[in-house]
Amino acid sequence: MRIRERIIETGLFFSALSSVFITLGIVIILTYESFGFFKEVAIVEFFTGTTWMPLFAEPKFGILPLVSGTLLTTAIALVVALPLGLISAIYLSEYAPHRLREMIKPVLELLAAVPTVVYGYFALFFLTPFLQNFLPELSGFNAISPGIIMGIMIVPYVSSVSEDAMKAVPMYIREGSYAMGATKFQTAFKVVIPAAFSGIAAAFIMGISRAIGETMVVAIAAGMMPNFTFNPMEPVQTLTSYIVQVSLGDVPHGTIEYRTIFAAGMTLFLMTLFFNIIGFWLRKRIREAY
Repeated sequence: MRIRERIIETGLFFSALSSVFITLGIVIILTYESFGFFKEVAIVEFFTGTTWMPLFAEPKFGILPLVSGTLLTTAIALVVALPLGLISAIYLSEYAPHRLREMIKPVLELLAAVPTVVYGYFALFFLTPFLQNFLPELSGFNAISPGIIMGIMIVPYVSSVSEDAMKAVPMYIREGSYAMGATKFQTAFKVVIPAAFSGIAAAFIMGISRAIGETMVVAIAAGMMPNFTFNPMEPVQTLTSYIVQVSLGDVPHGTIEYRTIFAAGMTLFLMTLFFNIIGFWLRKRIREAY
């Protein structure tokens, strides 16, 4: 029996360790290839330049257009996903009867199972023409349509994790609130949400990371044009869609153009790491406060 336990413990340890090695491998590859890129391109030009034309005869390597496109579509997605996800989680956790919750939650999570290519063409051929009825100046490729669709895509992530965090709040905390004369609405917003805010913050950070890393929706519907703009009605290109564009095989291996994939990937990795560090710090502060 003890031998079996040791075998299981060892297997679990190596499974956990494998994720660490995979992460280290990704970081090493990105760092190595990015170092080769920055030997030929000044790092100041890369992070401050507003023109991204690495495949032209006179290349420009300013990453800001891709960063602005990524942040713009992510911001639109979060404006859609965070309120909808949190409201859905509050309803499922505090208001919905058990049988209705068991029906709604799987249906909501089915949104995460739809292929992102389908979402991309839905944004391009349905949502964009629909929005053009109200915004005639809206470009056929734009940031707002993929941003909205990305928001719908990540609602299940935000809703599911937030609802699990709220369900984990002990019932006696709710009962104490009711005993003080609070309504269900007051209890949900003034007691349950603060008590579960650590998990809700984790859901928000997961949503941000998911939106930043989305590829196919923005590659199809955003236009793949590296414009340094924060106007959601103009076409943009994100870091992920550029990586897709160059990864199609037309760029020779080992060239400076090829290494731009890894420079963009490193930028994307640092952005995601930054938001996850903020989420970790926020969860730690909330736990200390409560």
